[in-house]
Amino acid sequence: MKSTVVRYQTQPEHANENQRLVEKVFVDLAERRPVGFTYQVFRLEDGVSFVHVVVEHDVGNPDSLQSVPAFQAFVAAIGDRCEVPPLAMGATVVGEYR
Repeated sequence: MKSTVVRYQTQPEHANENQRLVEKVFVDLAERRPVGFTYQVFRLEDGVSFVHVVVEHDVGNPDSLQSVPAFQAFVAAIGDRCEVPPLAMGATVVGEYR
């Protein structure tokens, strides 16, 4: 399993817009029902920081988050909304509880 964590800070005036765009990604995901990954997004209590976590599962013919149209729209102008640009880092799952 490959995991990626992305963290960034939006400009305060763009935080709600950013959240709306993220919510559209989840609507698109619910309609398309892609397989092969888990995706979560957190808005931190400061109101402007966001953390995205993608875990790619070991399955045959996985779909890609990158191919979801609402995700493409979300990332298209991410730099314009950010105070601190996105930083993506690979991560290793140490433990998991469902």
